[in-house]
Amino acid sequence: MLIKSIRWNTFARDFIRIEFGFMLFGLSIALMIRGNLGTSAWAVLEVALSKILHITPGTMTVIMGFIVLSGALILREKIGWGTLVNILTIGPWEDLALWLIPPIYKNLPLQIGMLLLAIFLMGMASAIYIGVDAGAGPRDSLMLAIKRTTGLSLRVARGFIEVAVVSIGWLIGGPAGIGTVVFALLIGPSVQWGFKLFNVHPHGPEAEIPQAPED
Repeated sequence: MLIKSIRWNTFARDFIRIEFGFMLFGLSIALMIRGNLGTSAWAVLEVALSKILHITPGTMTVIMGFIVLSGALILREKIGWGTLVNILTIGPWEDLALWLIPPIYKNLPLQIGMLLLAIFLMGMASAIYIGVDAGAGPRDSLMLAIKRTTGLSLRVARGFIEVAVVSIGWLIGGPAGIGTVVFALLIGPSVQWGFKLFNVHPHGPEAEIPQAPED
């Protein structure tokens, strides 16, 4: 079985909590996109592809989620119901936030504020959804699958994926920038702070390196 069992006695509460986390996650992606200083690695690729395919970034996030999940399943990585909810709902939340938030140009203080707020919100969102323990996001599932099948460390596996994704995204016109570097440096501390704030204790050695579940 590649699907983890569901705790039905707490499912309703867990679903509301995880959905709140995914709402914050979608909002954080939208803030980075609208701030125009650079986004997370996966958003760089997804925004670039959304322009090429003439679809919304949120729709591309959903499509990419299923593509990445397919790779993880091929490598026999177990997933949870939260993995599927992650794929299906972060994208729509992202599109809603993009509809509500106008793009900002030539206002560096506001753009920096949007970037930092996005990183803070993504850290909180990650802690909220990871705390539910309903399965890793599709991108983290792929990272864990690569670690398990190749013997690479989590850091190396994650680093390889992130560098490949942001490089491809940048080459095809994605919004890479100084904000992408700032995100890479600050997202880990932000997630760790979220763990402390919400008293989240990740299970297993894989969770010792907090990672955002990406857009």
